Amino acid sequence: MKTCLSMFTAALLVFALVAPATAGNWDTIRVATEGAYPPFNFVDSNGELQGFDVDITKALCEEMGVKCKMMIQDWDGLIPGLMAKKFDAIVASMSITEERKQKVDFTDKYYVSPARFVARKGAGFDISKAGLKGKTVGVQRATIHENFVRDNFGDSVQIKSYATQDEANMDLTAGRVDLVIADATVLQGGFLDTDAGKDYAFIGPSFTDAKWFGEGIGIAVRKGDDDLKKMFNDAIQAIRANGVYQKINAKYFDFDLYGE
Repeated sequence: MKTCLSMFTAALLVFALVAPATAGNWDTIRVATEGAYPPFNFVDSNGELQGFDVDITKALCEEMGVKCKMMIQDWDGLIPGLMAKKFDAIVASMSITEERKQKVDFTDKYYVSPARFVARKGAGFDISKAGLKGKTVGVQRATIHENFVRDNFGDSVQIKSYATQDEANMDLTAGRVDLVIADATVLQGGFLDTDAGKDYAFIGPSFTDAKWFGEGIGIAVRKGDDDLKKMFNDAIQAIRANGVYQKINAKYFDFDLYGE
C-alpha cells in the first residue's frame, strides 16, 4: 500500500505541476490534502481520494464554477508546498492557529472538532501531569496536538511523533505508546469504530482551547491571494445555505460538524 500510495502521489504531483493556475485567474485551482486522515481524507482501495475534506472540496469547486485538481502531500509538507506554489489551497482538516497565520491565510472555518486522548479501556489514566508521569503519548508530527502535549505535559511524558495518525494508532495497539491524542472525530471514525480500536476508548475531557486548537478548521491559501480566499468563503456560505454541506456532513457523521 505504501508503494502504491507513493506512486499515486508522484503521478498527481507531476500532473499538477505541469498545469499551474495563474494568479488571479482561478479557472483551475490546485488543492492539496494529506490523504492519510480518515474519515476526512484518505485513499481508497482503487487509489482514489475520498473523505469529508475531498467531498467538501468538490462541492466548493462546483459552487465556484472552477475546475479543481486534487493532489496528495505529506502533512508536514503542506504549508511549505503552498508557499512554494506547488498548489493553491490546502483542504486537509488544518486548524486555524495564530502560528500558521504567520505563514498563510485562512478562510472562515468549514468545521470544528475537539481534541481528545485515547487509551486502552480500563487504563484509568488521570489526564494531568502527575497522572501521566512516565507515560508515552503518540502524536502526529507537526500538528496542534503535538504542540498541546509538549506545552502541557512535555516535562512529564515521553512523546513519540509519527508521520500519520494511523501510525500512532498502530503503535498504541502494539503497546509502544500508552495513549494517543488527536481530533476526536478522526479518532472515533478512523480508530475506535474499527476492529483495531474495539479495546480502546476516549479518556479525560475534550480540549478546545484556542491557544492550541485555533478557531476551527479552515482552508489555507497563500498570503496575497485574497480573491481566492473570498471565493472559498462565499462558496462555504453558499453550500451551508443550499443544503449541500449538510448532505456531505450526513454522509460521514450523525451530528453537525460545523458547530455554532
